[in-house]
Amino acid sequence: MKKIKKALISVSDKKNLKPLLKILKKNKIEIISSGGTFKEIKKLKFKCTEVSKFTGSPEILGGRVKTLHPKIHAGILNKRNNKSHYKDLIKNNFENIDLVVVNFYPFEKVFKSKVNHQNIIENIDIGGPAMARAAAKNYDDVVVITSSSQYNKLIDEIIKFKGSTSLNFREKMSQEAFMETAYYDALISNYFNKKNKNYFPQKKIIYGNLIEKLRYGENPHQDSAIYSQSEFLNIKQFHGKQLSYNNYNDIFAALTISESLPKNTGVVIVKHTNPCGVSALKNSMKSFKAALACDPTSAFGGIVSCNFKINKKIALELNKLFLEIIIANNFDFDAIKILKKKKNLRLIDSSEFALSEKLKFNSASENILIQSEDKKRFTKNDFKVVSKKKPSKSQLDDLIFAFNVCRYVKSNAIVLASNKSTYGIGSGQPNRLDSCKLAIDKMNKFKISSSNIVAASDAFFPFVDGIEKLVQSGIKAVVQPAGSIRDKEIIKFANDTNTVLVFSKTRHFRH
Repeated sequence: MKKIKKALISVSDKKNLKPLLKILKKNKIEIISSGGTFKEIKKLKFKCTEVSKFTGSPEILGGRVKTLHPKIHAGILNKRNNKSHYKDLIKNNFENIDLVVVNFYPFEKVFKSKVNHQNIIENIDIGGPAMARAAAKNYDDVVVITSSSQYNKLIDEIIKFKGSTSLNFREKMSQEAFMETAYYDALISNYFNKKNKNYFPQKKIIYGNLIEKLRYGENPHQDSAIYSQSEFLNIKQFHGKQLSYNNYNDIFAALTISESLPKNTGVVIVKHTNPCGVSALKNSMKSFKAALACDPTSAFGGIVSCNFKINKKIALELNKLFLEIIIANNFDFDAIKILKKKKNLRLIDSSEFALSEKLKFNSASENILIQSEDKKRFTKNDFKVVSKKKPSKSQLDDLIFAFNVCRYVKSNAIVLASNKSTYGIGSGQPNRLDSCKLAIDKMNKFKISSSNIVAASDAFFPFVDGIEKLVQSGIKAVVQPAGSIRDKEIIKFANDTNTVLVFSKTRHFRH
């Protein structure tokens, strides 16, 4: 146990101070403070010594230097059982500081509010993190508190041990203090990297707030949690059982596709992160039915993402299916009433969701792969017609739609589409020919009839056999990235069979 005799309080977040001050007063713990915190403590009618009076040095540089003083840091850092340290304190007339309560300037809040750069710089705290690190390093003798959420724990500790703290408590608070300083520095580092467009610096600092610990990972024997660079996720669950690791994986896959569709338009059905039906029809009911018709078998137990507000009519249709999750840009009252009848069905409001410009991470062991998101919005200028036969306007629109969906399907990927709706999806096969066969089989299995079906491939056909298989099944137009050594053979085949062939200027694998 270590008795607290002197405390230093210097906080940016001044809420909930009164209960803490009461317990310190009750245990006759002397308080030192500075700046706005000193004024707040005096306002609350508690005794307090100002830091400048304690150190004998005034605050200078407009408040930039207050607690950066040997008397402060020696009081925090000295080892109480070290004779040499004790002699240094006596020689310099320094005193022990046993408790440091500090939280930092609101750098994160300020830079997210997009104020000017100079204002952001002034909200980089120096003294706060320095004191927190000093106290955390010397946890054998000093307790450090870095968040108002920890006040009640400290109060309980002081009551339990009559003005003292346990080593176990001090070590836990030390761990949390280093977490706070590391997070704070990561925010600053990433701010400067982003400002200077240095997305791949020599050292990459990743930070996040724990949103929740999940029941388990992909499988029950795996631990899992979800973190965000914001305090909250920009999706809101308001009904159903807790989301799992796999649920979140599917939700983000579905929302990523939904984001690529026209605003407030379209339906995406996802199973195991792969789309099994997508439609971008303007009529919401027709869009849902078209997406479902692509592969109703795979939709069983899947996730439906609606890029619009769900009404009563669509809710009644959705309720006929067994689904894990329904995502929408809000739900009307009657829809909620209908869908809530299934107690385990998760309902997600995604009206605040938007894909940011931030990076996408993948990891294995201690290694991290980082890349920018594949967010490119396609226009007709991103494609080149290379066949003699030219696509009609509706064909070209369908080709672009199919190619857009294709980039969200696990490679090798083939998507068949017509009327801005998918008709068959072949995903995740080791070769492109098998993906073609799978997409065609899906289309034929559910007897979707259309006289003008187009196909998209996420990468070039390495041989003629893939496009040949598609044309034999009735495909009238194909889009693929250019780049094969056999591009000329593919073009010749298209011309010989009177097939529309379009090359995209970019490739879009999703491994």
